[in-house]
Amino acid sequence: MAESKIGTHAIYRPGASSIEGSPTALQMFHAHPLVMAMPHWHAQVEVNYVMRGTVHYRMSDHEFRLNAGEMCLFWGGQPHQMDESSDDSLYAGAHLPLIYFFRLRLPISISSRLMKGETLLTSATDAADNENFARWFHYSKSGDTAKAQHAVDELLLRIERIALEPYSMTTSKTTVSMEGDQPHPNSSRSVARMCDFIAANFLQDIDSVDIARAADLHPKYAMNLFKRSTGMTISKYVTLLRLSRAQAMLMSEGANVLQVAMDSGFGSISAFNKSFRHIAGMSPSDFRRDVRLVTMVPAGAFQN
Repeated sequence: MAESKIGTHAIYRPGASSIEGSPTALQMFHAHPLVMAMPHWHAQVEVNYVMRGTVHYRMSDHEFRLNAGEMCLFWGGQPHQMDESSDDSLYAGAHLPLIYFFRLRLPISISSRLMKGETLLTSATDAADNENFARWFHYSKSGDTAKAQHAVDELLLRIERIALEPYSMTTSKTTVSMEGDQPHPNSSRSVARMCDFIAANFLQDIDSVDIARAADLHPKYAMNLFKRSTGMTISKYVTLLRLSRAQAMLMSEGANVLQVAMDSGFGSISAFNKSFRHIAGMSPSDFRRDVRLVTMVPAGAFQN
């Protein structure tokens, strides 16, 4: 990645109640986007709609800028960072756990490419999106179960509509423009059922046999179906959920690496260290140290 352009802005600081600490929760947001001092990851698909201003993202192998009226969709399981946010920027959107994402009637040409690390970009938005995203956020925070569910249902329909209008898929090498594509005829109910079970049990000692049984599938068929639908193995997804939770726990004051490993569902410290280093590029201890340094340093210390 090129050098970040983090300036004198407030810095995003993940915590136990954030998306990293709640990897199976659907969370909506409507706020001024905060820049990130370092990349993070989470086990949800992220939809961001910029209502005002401009923001810049750095993904694992590409980068892009969103201006007012533009929307993006990407898999948060890859390390990513918002390193620029204009003073007047305002965005809205949501983090969708896979249990919601695989209920969407999106073309396979979108879902599979997203799970492989590409980003969907679209400028096919209108004034109604400004009103709707704001309302969905307020409904989701209202404490009214009926309103919250209505917000989720409408949001999912809005995301499905992306495939009916022009959009592009961005990777490190190309940006491929595409007209509206035809939805996949059936959402993967079996994958959704597996994701449901994993979400409820990922901190426990579960394996592919348990997960397949929950969806009434043969283990080998379940593993192939999950890999074909998500681009990753069942075990990798379970590990990602555990790492997302561990990432948030390591940000807590006095976090003990061994205890974090155990509380995040890892059977041994060595397995935890290996998995964490694979996604973060550093050990859990080094990550904890760097997070503390970022937390201690005032936002104004990061210069352009």
